[in-house]
Amino acid sequence: MESGTTELSLPGLGVTPEHTPQPHGERGRWIERGPSGKLMLFSGRSHPVLAQRIADQLNIELGDVKLKTFANGETYCRYRESIRGADVFIVQACHGRLTNDFLLELMIMIQGAKLASANRITAVMPWFPYSRQDKKSSPREPITAKLLADVLDAAGVDRVLTMDLHAGQIQGFFRIPVDHMTALPLFARYYRETLGLHGDGVVAVSPDPGRAKMATKFAQMLDADFALMNKQRPAHDVASVTEVVGDVRGKVAIMSDDIIVTGGTLVAGAKALLDAGATAVYACATHGLFPDDALEKLAGSTLAGVAVTDTVPIAELNRPDKLTVLTISGILAETIENVFSDESVSAIFAGENQLF
Repeated sequence: MESGTTELSLPGLGVTPEHTPQPHGERGRWIERGPSGKLMLFSGRSHPVLAQRIADQLNIELGDVKLKTFANGETYCRYRESIRGADVFIVQACHGRLTNDFLLELMIMIQGAKLASANRITAVMPWFPYSRQDKKSSPREPITAKLLADVLDAAGVDRVLTMDLHAGQIQGFFRIPVDHMTALPLFARYYRETLGLHGDGVVAVSPDPGRAKMATKFAQMLDADFALMNKQRPAHDVASVTEVVGDVRGKVAIMSDDIIVTGGTLVAGAKALLDAGATAVYACATHGLFPDDALEKLAGSTLAGVAVTDTVPIAELNRPDKLTVLTISGILAETIENVFSDESVSAIFAGENQLF
């Protein structure tokens, strides 16, 4: 079978530059829908670069909003153009040491849009913070992901658009629609077309049993075998691999996960896979948070390469050569257009965006 035919049959691989919204005509302030509908895109201060990339894909300008921090640390927001009756999309990736500040800024922007009579407000949160606190792992712990869902609802948001949640049940924490996108087809295309890694000589590896279903679909996209690792967490952000289940000997292993924080799981996983006979180990994850010395740890590891997306900004200065950053602006732009026009969102991924 020709490679082109194989790629067309892969779930979700229809999101190509040819299929994403392409600029045409003069750039406007919004997108009209019928006699009264209009799409307006605004950015918080957490990730303006991604917001601008999405705006470029949609061929519109970012909306005019004033955001500043007062001397006492409080946040000020004012929309400097009319948003009455508009479908307002607010891009905010709450990350890093300012996670809580960005979250409150998003709530303030949502309430400001609500009070300005926006028709529908969608929070575009490529990275959903607190997603790892989705259950009680120890007595007297909060379920913070549920708390955040309640706060967003109370602020007045009508819809949430996010990427690769840490756990599928987080969608059930909301009383409003949640559009759950995935970067898995983007990674599949990168490894197939850019690195030429697919077929019998490749094995897709789940870093833990909880991600097994996602890794199985990733293996199908790469026409590869499947393996998984068992790991333990003796402390927060600390991981140790206990065993590798599956045949990886003589193959290139690709670990796929939703998030990289300290990189401990990937470093330990790479060592275990190489010890089990893998010829090389690659890794990919949708969200690359990389606090403190995480990038240095990856640079000095045995990993052949790491791919992440731009759901959160990654500093260019300390970025190692083995780290590749893929943009998800095309996926988000097409999703925003489909939400705005009340068309199917899952159709973007051929119905294959439910990974849990």
